[in-house]
Amino acid sequence: MRFALVNPAWTFEGSTYFGCQESHYPLELLFASDQIEAAGHESLLIDAQLHGFNTQQVKTQLDHFRPDFLVIPTAPSYLFWRCPPPELRVPQQWFVELETGAVKVAIGPHPSATPGATLKKLKCDVALRGEPDQTLPQLASGNWREIDGCCWKDENGIHLSPTLGVTDMKQLGALSFENYNVEAHQHRHHVFEGSGRGAELEFARGCPWACSFCNKTLFRNKFRERRLDAVLSEVDTLIARGVDYIYWIDEIFGVGKAVRELLKELSRRKITIGLQTRIDLWDEESLDLLGDAHCISMECGIESVTNAGREDLNKNCRIDTQRISELLIYARKRVPWVQANLILTEKDERGQVREFQENLRKHGVWVSEPVPMFAFPGTPDYAQRFGPPDDQAWERAHEHYLSAFRDKGYSDIQSQQPAPIKDLECTY
Repeated sequence: MRFALVNPAWTFEGSTYFGCQESHYPLELLFASDQIEAAGHESLLIDAQLHGFNTQQVKTQLDHFRPDFLVIPTAPSYLFWRCPPPELRVPQQWFVELETGAVKVAIGPHPSATPGATLKKLKCDVALRGEPDQTLPQLASGNWREIDGCCWKDENGIHLSPTLGVTDMKQLGALSFENYNVEAHQHRHHVFEGSGRGAELEFARGCPWACSFCNKTLFRNKFRERRLDAVLSEVDTLIARGVDYIYWIDEIFGVGKAVRELLKELSRRKITIGLQTRIDLWDEESLDLLGDAHCISMECGIESVTNAGREDLNKNCRIDTQRISELLIYARKRVPWVQANLILTEKDERGQVREFQENLRKHGVWVSEPVPMFAFPGTPDYAQRFGPPDDQAWERAHEHYLSAFRDKGYSDIQSQQPAPIKDLECTY
């Protein structure tokens, strides 16, 4: 069987999407491609975002390849599955314009949370819930009822799976990147000066916490580490191809003892790194180790400047606000860019926020303005507000977000005139 894995050329006009709009490694497709090949099938990976391909250019490649399955994600890269564009406008367009007669397969946060709505909106044949790395090759067997998270429609209607695909991370071998144009990827995620060649990798997946705002419950949920030797092989392959910066897309980099061994190995290599983490996972000793590993960018989720606010968000933070500030300031002595991200909560008074910000900024730590929280379907926050996700979940969450923050203001990196989902999706 032949699988075409296509990362679209994403656009975000009118969207509430607040992730980075640059091209990132489509790791979900890279891992799936390796698993497909290992199962004895053929794969073609096309990153239209990286190369700026339009649908006609991709269609030409697909017509030559003649795929049995066409796979398109509903969010740009694993890195942004937790904060995807709520609308399905881009995958709608690409499924329509790439019609080849192949079985159309959607993967991503939308199939995971609302598979029925995804099948209807995208007019695709299959929606895979959860992580697709190991479930995609199983589609070739034809016995879809036995595939975790497999939802599909046929002449008998829509068949929804109550399960989720969960990848065995120890079985994910090292990516060779033989099917990816590493040299064309220049973006260094979350680095704001200088130049070089960046990449994104994954050491661990999932998170042991259950913060109310975090959209990871229906995919990338349980914390799992990969084999250190596989990850270091990827690092060395990328270094050999000219990469000088790696951003770790892990939900929460720094969990587990193995990460210390990874940092020691990275300290011996000619590579710089960036990551997202919780500051309460670190102390002065481990921050020294992070600095020795050539970390140049560290993004920390603080969310609330009060203990009560963090408790409301179910952060289970192990330290108080004063200690948070101390560690962020110490981290800035070892890491050139340290960022503290805040969420708009009812427990934080403006004066407290300003005091927290000013103290950190005078020590060189970048602190965000508190941003509004989107209740993504699948998050504990969505469940508490609205119950289990249904076919209108994305529209409901989107309208709640617009109505709640229209007067307070949205994130400064979002469109300030976001359109309703129905208007964004109506073209296709």
